[in-house]
Amino acid sequence: MRCPYCADEANRVIDSRLGKDGLEIRRRRECLECGRRFTTRERVEEVLPKVVKRDERREDYDRTKLHTGIQRACEKRPISVLAIERLLDRIEKRLQESGEREVSSRYLGQHVMEELIRLDAMAAARFASVFDGFEKAEDYARFFAAIGERAAGEIDES
Repeated sequence: MRCPYCADEANRVIDSRLGKDGLEIRRRRECLECGRRFTTRERVEEVLPKVVKRDERREDYDRTKLHTGIQRACEKRPISVLAIERLLDRIEKRLQESGEREVSSRYLGQHVMEELIRLDAMAAARFASVFDGFEKAEDYARFFAAIGERAAGEIDES
């Protein structure tokens, strides 16, 4: 592990703790060269399916790429970094539980959309505008109408 300050590889672990979600280990390290401290996180490397794009290309699932898209949708909204991380964790868990070797980008996007709708309708609309290629105001109106119908259906079932 390289020091983020001086890039030296010599460091020692000062403290190790289980992360809040129980899925990662947080380690406090001290660089033996510059003496500064930094935190690293370790996660179990999980086997996730390949993502089949609309043009039939296959890509490895990339948490960072998905995180960037979700984060952009959530900009200037009252959504914490922790809420976004948990959303990503739920998506990855769902992908693992599917047992599929490949999933379509459409499948992945739909699950992200479901999670975002529960979290923040405006963030979901932003994500949908890119994901579904909204071009007109009517596209947004249709999206919010569908959310309203969905919410009304959940209230009726209660």
